[in-house]
Amino acid sequence: MNNSLSLTLDAFYTETEVMFSDTFIKDQFYLNEQLQDEKTTKKISAFLDIARKKANTTKKAKVISQNFVPTAAGLASSASGLAALAGACNKALYLDLDDRSLSRLARRGSGSACRSIFSGFVEWEKGYDDESSYAHPIPSDHFEEKLAMVFLLLNDQKKEVSSREGMRRTVETSSFYQGWIDSVETDLCQLKQAIQSKNFQLLGETMEQNCLKMHGTTLAAHPPFTYWSPDSLKAMQAVHQLRSSGIPCYFTMDAGPNVKVLVQKEHLATIQETFSNLFSSQQVISSFSGPGIMIIE
Repeated sequence: MNNSLSLTLDAFYTETEVMFSDTFIKDQFYLNEQLQDEKTTKKISAFLDIARKKANTTKKAKVISQNFVPTAAGLASSASGLAALAGACNKALYLDLDDRSLSRLARRGSGSACRSIFSGFVEWEKGYDDESSYAHPIPSDHFEEKLAMVFLLLNDQKKEVSSREGMRRTVETSSFYQGWIDSVETDLCQLKQAIQSKNFQLLGETMEQNCLKMHGTTLAAHPPFTYWSPDSLKAMQAVHQLRSSGIPCYFTMDAGPNVKVLVQKEHLATIQETFSNLFSSQQVISSFSGPGIMIIE
């Protein structure tokens, strides 16, 4: 329904190896050195089938994946995980896909994975199929190298309302939903203008406003719900207080209670200290702009 803009980060990533062979009688999926059950492997097999069809092969595969994401952080790893698997399949099956085609393939496994093919700022085009929906990098003249993102891992409990159910309920019942959709195009234009002019304030303000509008849609859903926790509000209030004291920083959140704080590197130490005092230091993880997909020979 709408384009989105992201920043690829270095702190959370996945390393994946895939081998196809006539000697394998079924697909095997190892995640963090643990052989996964049939239900989990079935999801991976569905993606492997897409890659196999492109390569015109029926060979089964062994997938070995390592997620470098904090344990029980409540952070989705599907973006990096499926991007890595797409890249590994591209190499192992000699598909020779360019980055845009690889983005399209990754999207078939996880929508957000299409963005993780690229480094820096990335835009995901809305659409309905492989041809219309894919991601591409946004020229930034190294603006992202001045930025940091601080993750506040506030809650690792299972959400009462899943992301999928939350989206369905919001789209079908929230009177605020269309207003958010109608405002996205303007927000995206402002974000890209901010990147082009290296205007951190405009970037942060637009990001934070868009986040608040999105979360506002859930309050008007029927029945209403929210992903915010008391600690989420505590973190947001701290961001406002930091800004009032002259430290430019802005927050964003996805469908969960964890808060992400965008800051310039020069103010990173202050942000880390502030939130380590509010929460535990283990809950505060700093990340910087990261590379796109890489092949490790």
